[in-house]
Amino acid sequence: MAVPGAEADPSDSTAAFRAARDVLQKHRDDYDTAYREFSWPRLTTFNWALDWFDVVAGTPERRDATALRVMDLAAGPGRDVRLTYAEMSERSAQVANWLRELGVRRGDPLLLMLDNRAELWVTMLAAIKLGAVIVPAATLLGEEDLISRVQRAGVQHVVARSEDTGKFRRIPGIRTRVVSLSGADDDRVPEGWHDLNVALRSDSVFRSEGPTPATDPLFRYFTSGTTSQPKLVEHSHASYPVGQLTTMYLIGQRPGDTHTTIAQSGWAKHACSNVFAPWSAEAGVLALSQPRFDVEATLDALVRGQVTTFCAPPTVWRMIVQQPIGRWKVSLREAVSAGEPLNSEVIEKIRRAWGVTIRDGYGQTEATGLIGNPPGRPVKAGAMGSPLPGYAVELISPEGEPAEEGEISIDVTDRPLGLMRGYADGEGQLVDPCAGARYRTGDFAQRDGDGYYTYVGRQDDVFKSSNYRISPFQLESTLLQHESVAEVVVVAAADEKRLAVPKAYVTLTAAAEASPETAKELFSFLSTRLAPYQRIRRIEFAELPKNSSGKIERSVLKAFELAPQARRRSEFREEDLLN
Repeated sequence: MAVPGAEADPSDSTAAFRAARDVLQKHRDDYDTAYREFSWPRLTTFNWALDWFDVVAGTPERRDATALRVMDLAAGPGRDVRLTYAEMSERSAQVANWLRELGVRRGDPLLLMLDNRAELWVTMLAAIKLGAVIVPAATLLGEEDLISRVQRAGVQHVVARSEDTGKFRRIPGIRTRVVSLSGADDDRVPEGWHDLNVALRSDSVFRSEGPTPATDPLFRYFTSGTTSQPKLVEHSHASYPVGQLTTMYLIGQRPGDTHTTIAQSGWAKHACSNVFAPWSAEAGVLALSQPRFDVEATLDALVRGQVTTFCAPPTVWRMIVQQPIGRWKVSLREAVSAGEPLNSEVIEKIRRAWGVTIRDGYGQTEATGLIGNPPGRPVKAGAMGSPLPGYAVELISPEGEPAEEGEISIDVTDRPLGLMRGYADGEGQLVDPCAGARYRTGDFAQRDGDGYYTYVGRQDDVFKSSNYRISPFQLESTLLQHESVAEVVVVAAADEKRLAVPKAYVTLTAAAEASPETAKELFSFLSTRLAPYQRIRRIEFAELPKNSSGKIERSVLKAFELAPQARRRSEFREEDLLN
């Protein structure tokens, strides 16, 4: 645990954070009041692990409450790991002291590459206490990706699973290598690596080296890179932990809740929804450890863990509704989808089965939760919601003027605390993307008269066909209404007559067959629901490429369609089947 007073009186920072949090907690069901009364706390120094988590862990209400429960779904019941708030505080202090003995210092970039195991959360808290700059990495990354990330982020220290240590064999410049063993009988500490378990012999009292400036860097995140080369985003000790108050508000978390988010460790969504949002709400986290996503095992875990708030990407929700979901008697009060827009048909199936409405939200690695449907605000079909407290959102036309349909932009006249410090360039210098008084997200949306925003598409994804502007998301949402479609991505396919036509890559449900008959059925279905200029003209049945965070890699499919190629047998065309 931290020594009280070791930081230059953190009580002011703690009180400011708590006051901002309490506004959102008090008005969680009253959007208008929450948006009007919330303001970002003014912080000069702040260390979320010391000034918030440790303080909460020392209270009678939370000391013995479960902060983290990890269910090993492959091992089955009885192999869960539970840690209280007090135990998490103590263990993270031990790891922080031990890492400091190994030479980890404030400002040092530390790559953290662990799956859903307790050591991930403990090490993250420890690194925050030290002031190290955390560079999260997904365990599915290969050696070449890691070489690039270590170089671009200036990584000096690594904490990784034993099965991943070989990926670092050829990477120079790493001063400290720490391994988290799996617990298997044949698991050994590789030469040149330090065993993370040894840290638990260290002093359980952590003494910081002084106050943590709130503007100091804390995270360097690589974006998912689904449409372009991944960017390196840098967040501060304030922008990411404090910025996630909007995520807490969107999910609707309360003290004592049990929260689960399905997200791959190493990506921003994992930390925002599995660390900062629930623990800022004084809730507990239920993490699921599984080598490969298993929808039935996940549903069993939601029931067994009595999960009250649940967040998952659209891919997972679509897999869930293919199950006889009425069999699972869940305890959910709140359900959220994030990462990509979710179609209304899935929302309705969950509402009928479980009596809970999936609420959509929109955010970025660069700027936490920006737009969403918080509890207590009516959900409009297809809309991703309204601006979340602390963010002034506007839509900007290509000419830079306010519009009812345009690029989602954030007013930075009074810069929101949740906005990143900037992008790190090849030389390690920060580039601030805010030109003038706005941060432009690169995503397009429409706004209706009630202030609800509907996603149109990524700037790179929207295209023209016969001089009509095509939103892939709208076409995807329509095709997903068909019972045979599990997942779909629409991209522009080169066409001599129209320059480009919408083409759908479709993953079918288990009960459907990839055949000309199925393709004809889908084309007929679309012809009654879309205007002629919008209609999908080509369909190809395929498994969709995804990155390690589970997001569909549109860039792969777009690049494939741009390259000259012969027509494949798996592609079906409307003119062949309907004419």
